[in-house]
Amino acid sequence: MNIRWLLGSAILVALMAGCANNKAQQASTSAPAAGSELDHAKTPPITAKTHFAAGQLAESQGDLPTAIAQYQKALSLDPKYADAMFRLGCVQTAARDFPKAIDTWNRYVALTQGSATACNNLAFCQELAGNPIAAESAYRKGIERDPTNEPCHVNYGLMLARHGRPNEALLQLQSVLPPAKAHYDLASAYEQSGHKQEAKAEYAKALELDPNLEDAKAKLASLDQ
Repeated sequence: MNIRWLLGSAILVALMAGCANNKAQQASTSAPAAGSELDHAKTPPITAKTHFAAGQLAESQGDLPTAIAQYQKALSLDPKYADAMFRLGCVQTAARDFPKAIDTWNRYVALTQGSATACNNLAFCQELAGNPIAAESAYRKGIERDPTNEPCHVNYGLMLARHGRPNEALLQLQSVLPPAKAHYDLASAYEQSGHKQEAKAEYAKALELDPNLEDAKAKLASLDQ
């Protein structure tokens, strides 16, 4: 797949609940123990950034359910937390929870006022969910918003190739990639979909345009075996 997700490093901030220790509770039932108010005041607040950091740590460890829960908590505290919404959409897509992921990406599109990046991610998720018509519409909206956006053009082109529209696919790829790379990506789409002869022809075309394209040489050699 051609997923281009971002995954940053994160430092987990401890999630603390203020509570008196057993000794303090036993000392008095009518008033707080000495110093308890000061201890409580020192407890760091649980902020949206706290949950976001916890979500990033869980995501880096492959714990997708916990990451989702933490990003959702971050958004419950700050509904316009763009980074948390972006990561939530990425993790939900990776978890193949497409209905929820599509809902999140739609919210992200609205939050970013229809950014090309948001449209690209929504479209990619929609294609994975088996809805290429909706995906094509989202890709087109992203390209309309930013005609130079490479992920939109490339992912749209690859989707067109997978759905038997190679000429349109090549136009999308060539609009943002060097000619040899455009043919190479088209060949990759053919290869992934099991169209071996078409893949070989496109790898050969890529090599004709750029004889130093080593990846194309290797692909052709493997397909000839």
